Amino acid sequence: MAVKIKLKRLGKIRSPHYRIVVADSRTRRDGRAIEEIGLYHPVQNPSRIEVNAERVAYWLSVGAQPTEPVLAILKKTGDWQKFKGEPAPAPLLQPAEKAARPSFEALGGDDENKGEAITQKKKAEKKDEAAAESSSAESTEA
Repeated sequence: MAVKIKLKRLGKIRSPHYRIVVADSRTRRDGRAIEEIGLYHPVQNPSRIEVNAERVAYWLSVGAQPTEPVLAILKKTGDWQKFKGEPAPAPLLQPAEKAARPSFEALGGDDENKGEAITQKKKAEKKDEAAAESSSAESTEA
């Protein structure tokens, strides 16, 4: 029986996440697995990779073959180099956190007329004119 270390896809259509599993090479991609040995979430920034190094070393030692995507993940985590006896890779770099954008007030925004409209509403002008005409008409009659 040929055993493979491969990815089992989970998640919604546009938000995939994977489990790193040990399975028979004849099973389906998302089929039954012998053992789950890790996680891979490529959508997160930075992508989340968790691998149980002891179980990976065991399965590689008994002859399990990793698929190409899993081999790339194992090379990033350093488990493949440890198995082959090569020097470990450089640690994964975490992206620097972005500074929060300064608020409008911090940039020197005006506090005057806060919450007021810049131009007056046209309906209010018409009502004011109508009220002024009616008051002037009443004063001329008196």
